[in-house]
Amino acid sequence: MLLRREALSVSAALERLVGMQAQVPHAPYVGLWSRLADFTPAGLSRLLTGRKAVRTALMRNTLHLVTATDCLILRSVLQPMLTNVHLASPFGRRLAGVDQDALVAAGRALVLERPRSIADLGKALQGRWPDRDAESLGYAMRSLLPLVQIPPRGVWGASGPPVLAAADAWIGRPLSTSASPDAMIRRYLAAFGPATVADVRAWSGMAGMQEAIDRLRPRLRLFRDERGRELFDVPDGLRPRSSVAAPVRFLPEYDNVLVAYADRSRIIPPEHRALVVRQLGGSMLLVDGFVRGMWRIDRSPPQRATLTIELLDRVPALVRSAIEREGRALLTFAAADAKERTVTFG
Repeated sequence: MLLRREALSVSAALERLVGMQAQVPHAPYVGLWSRLADFTPAGLSRLLTGRKAVRTALMRNTLHLVTATDCLILRSVLQPMLTNVHLASPFGRRLAGVDQDALVAAGRALVLERPRSIADLGKALQGRWPDRDAESLGYAMRSLLPLVQIPPRGVWGASGPPVLAAADAWIGRPLSTSASPDAMIRRYLAAFGPATVADVRAWSGMAGMQEAIDRLRPRLRLFRDERGRELFDVPDGLRPRSSVAAPVRFLPEYDNVLVAYADRSRIIPPEHRALVVRQLGGSMLLVDGFVRGMWRIDRSPPQRATLTIELLDRVPALVRSAIEREGRALLTFAAADAKERTVTFG
């Protein structure tokens, strides 16, 4: 949805993208603004406060914004990966020997009493496992137990600490019992294909993707790239011609398209890869479909909004004008309350 803004509902966009990166609470708002026609922050905020969308740990054990339905589906598929990531982490190693089932049951009972922070969970669990550190006990719950961050966290114009509730209790429906990744892989390919097996693995964080792709192979289209690598896609996937112009787009921190591939050269120019990958926590600028700059908005003083754009390459004057035009639109969206808005190039 970066070649043109689509006339989709927020829920449909979230499901088409198979969720959005959400480590930075308000990042998905900018990501959706760059993809949807007539997007307003209130549309997403209502989904969060109405429990139709949630923020939870999913792909790569990173925080994602997904619809409530996708939370219930995807968590079951990704749980083996989340458990393995925990066991291999310093937190998991410090909990060696602890009965995992008992730990999960105790954590679930605590969040069913009331939503809690990771720190609160750790302290409460330490009462039962006093020989283990509270930090490890708390962070174990993030991976082992399906939890969601509840509002006001993630609501536009609001703020709050990350407080967690049991996913099924918050949503009001049980988790799926299916752990098959097949549907998830097909949805990934529909959004980001054609892609290699390594891309699917990098996006999901899951092992066993070669076996899954081999199983799906009869139902996928096969391509090869310039290096002879196999690329897979759904039969009716959107594959624009190479001559299609990609407009200027401002992407938020950790945007999906930047982390959806093992081979990031398809969107990050090789000469800028090291710099961009080091700064994925920053906001990126796409020019003709490639990262060509970074940006930030400063609100100091609060009544003034300044968008500063740092270009990584020289661009023609017409492109620079297009960047400034899109930047002004971004400021109107992201800093609607500012009395003065300015776009500058660093």
